Amino acid sequence: MTKTPINLLLSDPPAHRATIALSEGTDPRVVQGGLNAIQAGLADIILVGDTEAVQAALADQGAEASDHLTIHDPATSPLRDSFAEAFFDLRKHKGVDMQAAQAAVQSPLIYAAMLVRMGHATGTVGGAVATTSDVVRTAIQVIGKAPDAAMISSFFLMYPPEQATPHARAMLYSDSGLVIYPSADELAEIAAASARSCRTLMRDEPKIAFLSFSTKGSARHEKVTKVTEALAKLQAAHPDLHADGELQFDAAFVPSVGASKAPDSDIAGQANVMIFPNLDAGNIGYKMTQRLGGYAAIGPILQGLAKPANDLSRGCSAEDVTQMIAVTVLQAMD
Repeated sequence: MTKTPINLLLSDPPAHRATIALSEGTDPRVVQGGLNAIQAGLADIILVGDTEAVQAALADQGAEASDHLTIHDPATSPLRDSFAEAFFDLRKHKGVDMQAAQAAVQSPLIYAAMLVRMGHATGTVGGAVATTSDVVRTAIQVIGKAPDAAMISSFFLMYPPEQATPHARAMLYSDSGLVIYPSADELAEIAAASARSCRTLMRDEPKIAFLSFSTKGSARHEKVTKVTEALAKLQAAHPDLHADGELQFDAAFVPSVGASKAPDSDIAGQANVMIFPNLDAGNIGYKMTQRLGGYAAIGPILQGLAKPANDLSRGCSAEDVTQMIAVTVLQAMD
């Protein structure tokens, strides 16, 4: 079975210990997740928030600041002025003045992202309290898109339960958290980025299925055409990638169904990267896989940023936080 991000990182740690900034440093789940990451040797942690409130949250769990865990209060940080100047330079073209920049960097989300942008942290994780839109907007504005990325998208890592069917396997679902209705061009870009993420975070060779309500022409519709166009665009830009579509989920996932519905496909029944045609399908699909199938879901994980920043579900657990810290470190290693 594919190793989870924590297990991957423990088996192949970076040469230099990473530092991850947690923007919600007073949330008990975030604090416990950070402490677990330190104890496991995954990373050093910066907890961002009001100093007294963070100290109280640590004390509730019998912990305190240490060499591997530091507290940054945006209101009193010695980095505040330099961050304000950098944020002003970054956003002045959008009408942000210095006064607004000074106020902005006192937001824990923005401050944590500035830690990453300015090289004080390897990556950042937020979203246990903040909404996905706030987390993603901050990451885009402060950290920015990677030079070689056409867009920013998201995915979930899905891990089967211990007592699963024989063909159950770890998978990557994209886009399941960000891009609402991607075009054919965008679907191809999402697939290419997801292939890289599969190699980085699953250590598997990507087998990409473009999902639809149709398999290999069983239905005709403009929504099906968009999926087949996306496959053609991916194959033209990345002929080295193994991909197929359009495929219904059962044809992509179950070997016997794949052999019946798409006998000439080397992806059908074997796919580990599932590309959903829109966010409706992707978001519903991952939650059904999680809640009905018993799969563990890690995400939403962002791809396409210049440096790692990731989102948490507001229903996350401390274990989810620790896994996302491990994901962020692995992304930085890549």
